[in-house]
Amino acid sequence: MDAPETSEVIGPEPEIRRGRSESASRDAAKLAVIITCYNYEAFVGRAINSVLDQKRDDCELVVVDDGSTDGSWQAIGRSGARAFRIDNRGQLGACIYGLERTQAPFVLFLDADDELKPGSLATLIDKLDERVAKIQFALTLIDADDRPMGAFSSLDAFRDREGLLDEVLRRGVYKTPPTSGNVLRRDVCELLREVDYDKAVDGIILFAAPLFGDVVSLSEELGYYRVHGRNDSRFGQIPTAAILERDINRFVVRTEHLRRVVQRLAPGRQLVQCRDAFYYRERKFCLDIVSGHRPRVTVLPMLLAGLAAEPYSLRVKLAMMVFFVLGSVLPSEAAKTLLAYRSKSGERSALGFAREFFRFRAPARR
Repeated sequence: MDAPETSEVIGPEPEIRRGRSESASRDAAKLAVIITCYNYEAFVGRAINSVLDQKRDDCELVVVDDGSTDGSWQAIGRSGARAFRIDNRGQLGACIYGLERTQAPFVLFLDADDELKPGSLATLIDKLDERVAKIQFALTLIDADDRPMGAFSSLDAFRDREGLLDEVLRRGVYKTPPTSGNVLRRDVCELLREVDYDKAVDGIILFAAPLFGDVVSLSEELGYYRVHGRNDSRFGQIPTAAILERDINRFVVRTEHLRRVVQRLAPGRQLVQCRDAFYYRERKFCLDIVSGHRPRVTVLPMLLAGLAAEPYSLRVKLAMMVFFVLGSVLPSEAAKTLLAYRSKSGERSALGFAREFFRFRAPARR
């Protein structure tokens, strides 16, 4: 029989809480892992076990089934983890629900289709102190069948606050992994209660973190990011007009929210205007391409000037410069071919694009 909605499933969790009461374990927890799940029956058990199998007395785990209509709730129940089932609220609502049912000073929101690597919790907890607002760590890409696909993106190892805050103020963004690759201090997570413009959580809390304290970046790949047909990020796929419009709109509303947070926590500091940010202009350029409109050549000088100030390697800057120039002058379909190649996962090169381009240009054989 299914457990009723909004009911708690208290599993034995013998490996995590052996010989201790549940309340004592929560009081001692340094890190809370909150897994929210919507119709991820195939993956949620692996996500849960990736936490339980690490046998950490100083970590509390809560699973929130966000009104799944498949067998997710039954899969969660078999794990023995502490879990709740609620009416569907979206990722944001489910994460806040889980936040309210944990006590640890630091929080990791783990997507139900992702996993933590063995030993990752020990590494992360060892890095925590009261001055840390966020720890970010690299992720390994895997497919639906657990086959490795390389790194999601490389991260530099550092601990910084002021330099990263300057970057956020200047750009509105910085290099950060998605939700599952971050540990955040609880007071940073409280910003989620102010979000009324999105159902996702990998936004304001990531970019506001330098306003609260130090950001620790780890180059070690401590988790798995699963790529499959239902990823919201559409990793490695050409972005659609709808996805690009969504990204632009999210950036605009999130930046205005971030502006209010800056005014509260760092009065006198100035955040970039949305439409002056390189991220906005680059996304708008891509949107023009996928919408079948040749980007206006008049925007090219602003794009290139903005690119010069971005914290990318010379190689990346040169590749992006070529993309912007060609995207401005090529016919619509050729520009789409260029964007499709740029969006592919894995290694890309000028030679690879040339091959794609000339294959597109070659007349079809009869």
